[in-house]
Amino acid sequence: MQLTESTFEDHLWQFLNSLSIDLRNLKFIDPYGMIGLIEIGEALRNSGDIKTLYLPPDGETIKYLERMDFFRYAPHIFRLEPLYVDIIKYRRRTHSDVLLEITPIEKSDDIHFIVGRVKSRADMILRRHLHYNEKVINGFIVALSEVCQNIIEHSGSKGYVGIQKYFFQNLGKNVVKIAVSDTGIGFKGSLSQRFSLKDDLDAIEKALLEGASRYADEGRGHGLAAVRRFVKEWDGKLSIRSGTARLSILPSWSKGKEMERGLTFFPGSQISIMLPELKTCL
Repeated sequence: MQLTESTFEDHLWQFLNSLSIDLRNLKFIDPYGMIGLIEIGEALRNSGDIKTLYLPPDGETIKYLERMDFFRYAPHIFRLEPLYVDIIKYRRRTHSDVLLEITPIEKSDDIHFIVGRVKSRADMILRRHLHYNEKVINGFIVALSEVCQNIIEHSGSKGYVGIQKYFFQNLGKNVVKIAVSDTGIGFKGSLSQRFSLKDDLDAIEKALLEGASRYADEGRGHGLAAVRRFVKEWDGKLSIRSGTARLSILPSWSKGKEMERGLTFFPGSQISIMLPELKTCL
């Protein structure tokens, strides 16, 4: 079992509607999967439903969950089984290729902290492993800030962000995966205050492709459009899910559907960005 941006949809309905969430066969999970689990737990807890979360027995998977700070949040929203995880046994290494552990976004100060933390690690990780130069790293930071700012300005809720570097077997390159998610009002809930929208996909398209914003002020609504341009420039992948729809900007190296409707409803918005290693520093 894998729990990533590309497989999470396969498990979402079951996670929301079963009596428990069983991860005992989990072999791999990325930041999108971890944040998705946390937000499922929070959404269910807010409706009075606290599920049992069966943890994977594999020590390496537990170690990775701990390294990404998953256990900072999970015990408050799930009944964990086993109840006790020896975190000291799995304490993270001094040197890590994690750009950002799972981090909440509730106010603008959180974004300053997130940007500062990523900047402090970006030079080593992005330069060494992805061959990014200062221009690309600065663009990466701006794109991250824009996505996080959207939660503060539009969601009406808090969110989470997590960033990790991986070696992507299918591509034969290192990649950085960024997951930013909230369980707020979603794109349709935000934009319907100004626009007539058919459905969730229409709302995502309006925001991403047309730069629409819930605010009429001049200059608003260009954040996601700037993120899209940055991702396309560096041959990355961008996926935005909200409500029952998902819109993806796909590079040549990634498979999938560009537009999806009729997905399992989940509140808020879930954004995934993947940026591949550059062969040469530009």
